[in-house]
Amino acid sequence: MNYQFTSGRNTQGKIPALLRLCMSLTLALGPTTSWSQGGVTNKTEELIMPRCGTTGDENYSPPREGYRGGLSEPTPKATASTPPQRGFLQERESPTHATLPLSLKQAIDLALAPQGNVRVQLAEELIRQAQARSAQARAALLPNLDSSVSLQNQTRNLAAFGIRIAIPLPGFVSPEFVGPFNTFDARATLSQSIFDLSLIRRFQASRAGLQSTRMEKESTDDQVANQVARAYLTGLRAEAKVEANRANVTLGETLLKLAQDQKAAGAGTGIEVIRAQVQLANERQRLLVDENERREAHLQLLRAIGLKLGGELQLTDKLMSIPMEPMTLERALSEALQSRSDFKAQQQREQSARLNYGAAKWEKLPSVLGFGDYGSIGSGVERAIPTRTYGVSVRVPVFDGGRREARRSESLSQFRQEQIKTKDLREQIELEIRLGLDRLASAEQQVKVAEEGLELAQGELAQAQRRYQSGLTTGIEVTDAQARLERARDNQIAALFNYNLARIDLGQAMGNVRRLLP
Repeated sequence: MNYQFTSGRNTQGKIPALLRLCMSLTLALGPTTSWSQGGVTNKTEELIMPRCGTTGDENYSPPREGYRGGLSEPTPKATASTPPQRGFLQERESPTHATLPLSLKQAIDLALAPQGNVRVQLAEELIRQAQARSAQARAALLPNLDSSVSLQNQTRNLAAFGIRIAIPLPGFVSPEFVGPFNTFDARATLSQSIFDLSLIRRFQASRAGLQSTRMEKESTDDQVANQVARAYLTGLRAEAKVEANRANVTLGETLLKLAQDQKAAGAGTGIEVIRAQVQLANERQRLLVDENERREAHLQLLRAIGLKLGGELQLTDKLMSIPMEPMTLERALSEALQSRSDFKAQQQREQSARLNYGAAKWEKLPSVLGFGDYGSIGSGVERAIPTRTYGVSVRVPVFDGGRREARRSESLSQFRQEQIKTKDLREQIELEIRLGLDRLASAEQQVKVAEEGLELAQGELAQAQRRYQSGLTTGIEVTDAQARLERARDNQIAALFNYNLARIDLGQAMGNVRRLLP
């Protein structure tokens, strides 16, 4: 690395003390680096500092490699076309990453893919769980078939079971202990619920719960799309702010050169040059902040999509105002009630609660069960003979200590709770529709006003520059016009961001974010 100290010409003569001070400052600041579009190079550039007077150019040799002596590299000059330094020390080489061109719709499609956003993956698992619960409820209504094969060797105490054989024969004694003997039994057993209204209602409730979970999955998709769209818009706003501040830096450099030229021509003052330098430094500082915010916005977008955080993004869309067809309150509300997945899911939850209440209520009814078995039984496999059993049983609940009534009261309360939630969600949807329409109308007007303000600010700055070059005014008027132009650019970016955000909010309220994407 080359260390260079560039001196200026001293019109007042040699000042050794001042020269030593400047060399000390050079040692403290250390080497400088220059920036190019591709990264850091080995070229040196002049220190951005007031030049100290000497009688000629002097070269400074760097200390030996590894010497730390308090040296740090100063911040190089940043221009509108080159990235500014993010710190005092900068690596010469940075790892390169493949850049992914990404539009807003592509970002949403990636997030909603099976391996995309985490919330989408979790919603898929909830659907699988609901399907399993529904299958369990259905199994109670289907035939239950079992089979068994057993071979036993056993002994029995007949007296223990009250079995006594009395035969009026002299000398006959009833045996109390029998065995050992073998028993072989191969049998199939079948049972089938013929009528159980409670089980039927529980199965219907599980089907409604499954449908509700599917609707919740669609609602999750809408929420993820809204999250990704917001993150993408934030990234576009950060990109626009970086571009605007780069333009501000370029403008600041132009105005600084103008002030220096005016001073050299005798038409300006030193304070005007300093004022332009201060303004340029402020713009460079803002550019640093905005570039960091852009990187943060890209990371948040990568996280929302579900991509690796080490990737690089290139947002292909631009922050702009695209008119949309007029939307009335009645039409928007009607579409929302038909399209909102969360509203459909809530309706299914209410239906499921109603069916669960019916299941608890009809537990008091009798249930009918059919059963039967068929198999072969004997003292051995060769001596087994077929036997069977079949029949019907009726179960009539009589008294269970009030457990059924307690379940009925609980399920009734849950049903009423879901009814309240449905009504509240409907009112919330209407509120979101009204707010979304109002925000969109206001944002459209903000965009128009911001565009007019930007055009006026550009004209004001051009006129102030001409007046300053003609010597009709001071640099204060140019600086003020420059500040108003910067504010107008910020206003335009904010207005465009709010307009597109209002469209996304209205799409979310209507239950279809992707339909109203810009």
